[in-house]
Amino acid sequence: MQKQNTPIVTVCNKRLCRISVNSRRNYLSVYSLCSSSYRPQESPQNHLRRMGVPSPTPLSSLLLLLLILGARCYARQVHVPKGPLYRVAGTAVSISCNVSDYEGPSQQDFEWFMYRPEAPATSLGIISTKDSQFSYAVFGPRVASGDLQVQRLKGDSVVLKIARLQAQDSGFYECYTPSTDTQYLGNYSAKVELRVLPDELQVSAAPPGPRGRQVATSPSRLTVHEGQELALGCLAQTKTKKHTHLSVSFGRAIPEAPVGRATLQEVVGLRSDMAVEAGAPYAERLVAGELRLSKEGTDRYRMVVGGAQAGDSGTYHCTAAEWIQDPDGSWVQVAEKRAVLAHVDVQTLSSQLAVTVGPGERRIGPGEPLELLCNVSGALPPAGRHAAYSVGWEMAPAGAPGPGRLVAQLDTEGIGSLGPGYEDRHIAMEKVASRTYRLRLEAARPADAGTYRCLAKAYVRGSGTRLREAASARSRPLPVHVREEGVVLEAVAWLAGGTVYRGETASLLCNISVRGGPPGLRLAASWWVERPEEGELSSGPAQLVGGVGQDGVAELGVRPGGSPVSVELVGPRSHRLRLHSLGPEDEGIYHCAPSAWVQHADYSWYQAGSARSGPVTVYPYTHALDTLFVPLLVGTGVALVTGASILATITCCFMKRLRKR
Repeated sequence: MQKQNTPIVTVCNKRLCRISVNSRRNYLSVYSLCSSSYRPQESPQNHLRRMGVPSPTPLSSLLLLLLILGARCYARQVHVPKGPLYRVAGTAVSISCNVSDYEGPSQQDFEWFMYRPEAPATSLGIISTKDSQFSYAVFGPRVASGDLQVQRLKGDSVVLKIARLQAQDSGFYECYTPSTDTQYLGNYSAKVELRVLPDELQVSAAPPGPRGRQVATSPSRLTVHEGQELALGCLAQTKTKKHTHLSVSFGRAIPEAPVGRATLQEVVGLRSDMAVEAGAPYAERLVAGELRLSKEGTDRYRMVVGGAQAGDSGTYHCTAAEWIQDPDGSWVQVAEKRAVLAHVDVQTLSSQLAVTVGPGERRIGPGEPLELLCNVSGALPPAGRHAAYSVGWEMAPAGAPGPGRLVAQLDTEGIGSLGPGYEDRHIAMEKVASRTYRLRLEAARPADAGTYRCLAKAYVRGSGTRLREAASARSRPLPVHVREEGVVLEAVAWLAGGTVYRGETASLLCNISVRGGPPGLRLAASWWVERPEEGELSSGPAQLVGGVGQDGVAELGVRPGGSPVSVELVGPRSHRLRLHSLGPEDEGIYHCAPSAWVQHADYSWYQAGSARSGPVTVYPYTHALDTLFVPLLVGTGVALVTGASILATITCCFMKRLRKR
C-alpha cells in the first residue's frame, strides 16, 4: 500500500511552519520552513523520527537537511508593549504598535480595539488608519475632539494616544493589522492591558491642598537682600497603592509671567532615582555649594539658595511627579502636580551704586599728561569678606556709539591691568582714597581724544571664595580733547624704466612729501599690490609686498613665485621696491602707503598721519626671441617630418626600379 504524504506542523517563534514529505517520489515539498525546528547535533533521520515522520530515502534526507539549514520562515508579527501598563486618571498615555515580517506594501493599516473588564469577549472599535468612520459610538466624540488619536510613525509603526485618561479606559487594547500577505501565517494582532489608577498625588507649600493639576494656594511674598540666603519648602506625597517613586523640582518664573513648561525655569530637582540635578543656569551654583536641596522626613523637601542675586526674583513653584516602572523595566511618569510657594523680591546693590568723574572736560596738547578721577559712592558694604569692587576706565572716540574700549582697570584684588592696544603705553591706575581712583596717561596722543567713562562693579561672595558680580554702574561721559599734530603727507610712486620684461628686476620708487608735524617726525612706507584674477582685479584686500618701518626695520611679504624682494630707503624721503626675476604672477596694481610717526618722552610711538600714492601698473612683457621660439620649433619639426617623408618616397621608388632590373 502506498504511503500518504505526512505533514509536519511546528511552531517556532509564534510562526506556523508546515513541511510535507513525499517518500514515494523521493522529494520534499516545503510550504514554509522554520530553521529552529532542526537540531544541528542530530541526524536528518533522527530529526524526522522525532517529528513523527516516516523515515525517508537518503536523497530526501539530504534535501530535507539542506532546506532546514538554508530556508527561513516568514510570518507576520504584531508587537505592542508588555503589560499591564499602569497610568493615572487625567494624564496622557501612548501605546505603540508595529508589524514585521509581512508581505505587501510598506505602508500597513492598523485598527485599535478595546476589551473592557466587564465584557472581556466584546471588542469595541476605537480608531483606524484606514476608515475614518471606524470608531464605535462610545469613542466617537473623543476621536472627533482629538482626545483619542492614532499617529503614524512609519509605514509599519503607529502609536495610539489618549490625551486624558478616564477610569473607564481600563481594559485590554488590541492592535490589529489587516492582511496583505499571500498566506495567512503568523499573528495579525496583539493585546496589552491598561489599568487606570486614581490620582493620589498631593503637593503644597504648607499643608496638602485640594487635588487638581494646579493646586490653589495663597502664596506669600518674600523680600531678601542681595547676597542673603533664600530658603523655600515643599510638601509632596502620594497614596497610590502601587510601588511608585516621586521626583520633586523647584522652579522659578519671572514676576507676573503665566506659569507653564515654557516659562518655568527649573532651579534644582530631586529625580526619581534620588539624584539631585540643577537647571542649566544654576548648574555652577550647585557645584559650588551655593544651591542645595534636601529631603526632611517622608514628605518635606527644602531648597536653599545662597547668595541671592537679582536674577533670583520671581515666583517659585514646586513640581512633584509620580513615576512607575513598566514591565519592560523602564520608568514612566504617570502624574504631575505643581504648587506656588512664594513670590520673591531681591533688592539689588545696583540701586545703591553710583559713580562720578572729574575734574570736567579736558583740553591738552599731544605729549602732555592726562589725569582723570573717579569716585564710587552709595550705601555699600565695605570691601572685605562679603563684598569686593573693581573700577576701570573706558574710552570711545568722539561720536562713536557705546561705552568704548577698556583703557585700564583695578580688579577686586587691587591688581591693575591695561586694555587691548594700551599694553605698550605708560598708563597708571591707582586708588588714592577710600573710594576714589585715578587714571594717568603720561603722554597723550591725538588718538586719545574722545569720551571717557568710569565703570564700577560690585561683587558678593557666595559659598566658598567665589565672587559673583552683583551690580555695575557707569559715570556720565567726560570729554577729552587732544590737539592734532597737523601732519600732511603726499606720496608719488612710479615704475623705473617704464617697461619691464620677464626675468628682469622691476624697480618701483616712492617719493614722500611732508608738511607740518613736530620735530623728530619719522616716516615709514609700505608697498601693496592688487593682483588680477581671471582678467579682473581681485575684490579682496591688497596684499603686502614689503616695507620699512619708522624704526628702519624692513618687513617683507610673500611673492607667489617665491622670488626675492628687497625694500630700501634710497633718500631721506624716498623708498624703493625691487622685484627680482620678474614673472607673470607679479602682474598687478601696486601702490605706496607712507605714514608719519611721533615718539613721546615715554618712548611710545603713535601714528600722526598717513597717505596713499596713485596706482602703478606692473606688467611683465615677453621678449621677442621668446615669442619666435615656439613658431621656430614648430617649423623645424614640420620640416624634418616633410624631409623624412620625401627621402623615404625616393628611396622606395629607387629600390623598386632596382629590383625590376
